[in-house]
Amino acid sequence: MHVARSGLGPYVESWSPGAVSEDDALSPAPAAALSALLDEPEPVAAAGDPLPPLWHWLYFLNWPAQHELGEDGHPEHGHFLPPIPHRQRMFAGGRCEITRPLRVGVPARRVSSLGTVTTKQGSSGELLFVTVRSEYAQEGRTCLVEEQDIVYRSGRGAARHPAELDTVSAPQSEEPWQLPLRTDPRLLFRFSALTANAHRIHYDAPYARGEEGYPGLVVHGPLLVLTLLELVRRNAADRPVRSVSYRLRRPAFAGERLLASGVPTDRDAALRIASHHEQRHATAEVTFA
Repeated sequence: MHVARSGLGPYVESWSPGAVSEDDALSPAPAAALSALLDEPEPVAAAGDPLPPLWHWLYFLNWPAQHELGEDGHPEHGHFLPPIPHRQRMFAGGRCEITRPLRVGVPARRVSSLGTVTTKQGSSGELLFVTVRSEYAQEGRTCLVEEQDIVYRSGRGAARHPAELDTVSAPQSEEPWQLPLRTDPRLLFRFSALTANAHRIHYDAPYARGEEGYPGLVVHGPLLVLTLLELVRRNAADRPVRSVSYRLRRPAFAGERLLASGVPTDRDAALRIASHHEQRHATAEVTFA
């Protein structure tokens, strides 16, 4: 691990958490719950079925004790949380290579380790980029390998968000794959529960506005990415996904009219989520086996 010397660098120069191994039975219940959230009439994956790409985010969840949460709802301490002061966390993106899908109801093991740690100067100040690598296995065979990029800053940066939300204007697209996404507090609350995410920006509107400077509740980054993957599941269910690369670029807010759209080819697909004021809140590239 290499960390450049900087304002944040000294805090993590000697930070080197070891690998962590966790087990999960991959119960059908979380997959059924996400299916209901997506308004599917039946569970997308039952016992023995393959999980759709990235639906493993519903599993291996961490539920810290209540007193371990900070004022913002995030855990104050964690194995892969860097020891920087006044830590603020943002999910930036990641990559996932799929050798074979995980199957519902088959016990699985995840082994996570710290990858790269780097500092960069952003427009709102210094940022610390932490990559965590996880391998998922079933029946002694590696099924998928994922890297997640998390960005941290010390303190809050200057807000660069719309002053007011437009809940009427709709984005337009000529791309062949399209899926509208209408978010509201009920949807965000249910997704927070499904993913053990207690960050208050997703369900506490006064906190999101008054403390963090957002114009409203923030749509979860993972929910945006999973919506992009719904384009593949609904339009190319017979094409196994070999890899996914995704990036979260700009926050989206509850009540805004969002549109997931994509352009497929014989080998891959380019996906994005847009609002009327932003063409790329989140993007993803998928390659097919």
